[in-house]
Amino acid sequence: MTKLIKFFTLILMFQGLNAQTKKYDIVIYGGTSAGIAAAIQSSRMNKSVVLIEPTSRIGGLTTGGLGQTDIGNKQAIGGISREFYENIKKYYDNSSNWKWEDKSDYKDGGQTRTQEGEPTMWTFEPSAALSVYDQMLKKEKVKLVYNERLNRDSGVEMEHGKIISITMESGKKFVGKMFLDATYEGDLMATAGVSYTVGRESNEEYGETLNGVQANNYNVSLTKLISKNAANHNFIPKVDPYIIKGDPKSGLLPNINEKPGVDGNGDDKVQAYCFRMCLTDHPENRISFIKPDNYNELNYELLFRNYEAREGSVRDMYYKGGPLLPLINSSMPNRKTDSNNRFGFSTDYIGKNYNYPEASYAERERIVEDHRNYQMGLMWTLANHPRIPKEVRDEASKWGTTKDEFEREDGWQQQLYIREARRMVSDYVMTQRNCEGLEVVEDVIGLAAYTMDSHNVQRYVDANGFVQNEGNVEAHGFDPYPISYKSLTPKKEECKNLIVPVCLSSTHIAFGSIRMEPVFMVLGESAATAASLAIDSNNSVQNVPYESLKSILLKNGQHLK
Repeated sequence: MTKLIKFFTLILMFQGLNAQTKKYDIVIYGGTSAGIAAAIQSSRMNKSVVLIEPTSRIGGLTTGGLGQTDIGNKQAIGGISREFYENIKKYYDNSSNWKWEDKSDYKDGGQTRTQEGEPTMWTFEPSAALSVYDQMLKKEKVKLVYNERLNRDSGVEMEHGKIISITMESGKKFVGKMFLDATYEGDLMATAGVSYTVGRESNEEYGETLNGVQANNYNVSLTKLISKNAANHNFIPKVDPYIIKGDPKSGLLPNINEKPGVDGNGDDKVQAYCFRMCLTDHPENRISFIKPDNYNELNYELLFRNYEAREGSVRDMYYKGGPLLPLINSSMPNRKTDSNNRFGFSTDYIGKNYNYPEASYAERERIVEDHRNYQMGLMWTLANHPRIPKEVRDEASKWGTTKDEFEREDGWQQQLYIREARRMVSDYVMTQRNCEGLEVVEDVIGLAAYTMDSHNVQRYVDANGFVQNEGNVEAHGFDPYPISYKSLTPKKEECKNLIVPVCLSSTHIAFGSIRMEPVFMVLGESAATAASLAIDSNNSVQNVPYESLKSILLKNGQHLK
């Protein structure tokens, strides 16, 4: 009897382990916009596919507040990505989706505003994006898994240069033929031992001019395009950086460095993160800004001093008739906004994210919460603090977070804007030369079109003893340019069955142009197409015949030139 009990116990254990292990053709880790597009395309290519999202909400930034689409030239966007924006238009053509204002009253002020008769719409509420993604996924055979995080210590099993399986912290294991890392952080890529970098390369490393430290007011790119770097999103002149004005011995105010480093030199610092706030001025849907429990007034001293320095300033920041709030308040449907960083002191929590890319899950959660508390404190300060001008307080008080968008009772989202984290280093690295058309790839799997863009990276004390921001880059004036398939695939000796459509192989400044949500969807679709071809031909991802890949991409409406 004892032996029989042991036998059945072993069978039950085996069945339990087997239930924890799932096998698929394609395993996608990260339910970002790229991951969703990749999952949809995998299904359409008749592959079994699982989409694993570490949180309780899919869509990344597209459903997390970034409703004002950044692209530069929307004609560069095709395939599933364009299909998404067409579905957004259909969503808002339904009158039942206009709750807080009439459709006729909405004025799209976005940079990619919809023209009359255009079948797409490029500005949307987070909830609209989530609804559209849900509907698109329901039409496909995609296994969607929530709240499962990769075991970053030992969760990637490899054999002969291929990933065999990935295991979550819960113990669930997913076996696949091909794997896609669609996270903003590149966690699967890093755990698999693929080469990557964090921070800014020097200009010298890849023959660039807009990488590395950018403390000068103006920089000239390779094709003589003017980039207004430190001139934008900076402080009004003569803002004092010390706790006691004029007294260096009193110490620096929070998050200020003594020196910025040498112009053009690389470092391991990361451009600032923020929450893309979804605000509303509708009284019935508005949650007033609250003062965080850990509020520290000193964290906003630079904000106060920047306002106080505005008198007599020639800067366009706070002069009479100029914008009152240090925000880009892009109008969204239903009297909501996509609110982003603007000017010298705003929603970007400069210098507080350097550890995020490599941090543990627990440490990342602390960093995210720190950013949220900072931004909550900022908005409360703008609406209530007596050192903020009355006209600014009056304007800020009209706004609040929304009751009907996110899961948190305070109206704040969980998705922090991870503008960049890790970036793969593969056999081909996208650089500034690609953005400017000085180097053109032939293995095109999608186009990018946005400005070479970086938010500020640090604050420092300048030679005159005043505070400055450093790291802002805005270089534009170039045509849409092709992205190389090789920039999505690791070096063959490192991994043969992984594709990375988000943390692709790119320098800091080129990634600043590529890193837009519509482009991530384009790259996700192309990555899934390549993964499917690799399965069909029993090839590594590096050996997928490009002409076959190109043919399918074009057939599916991808724009390659």
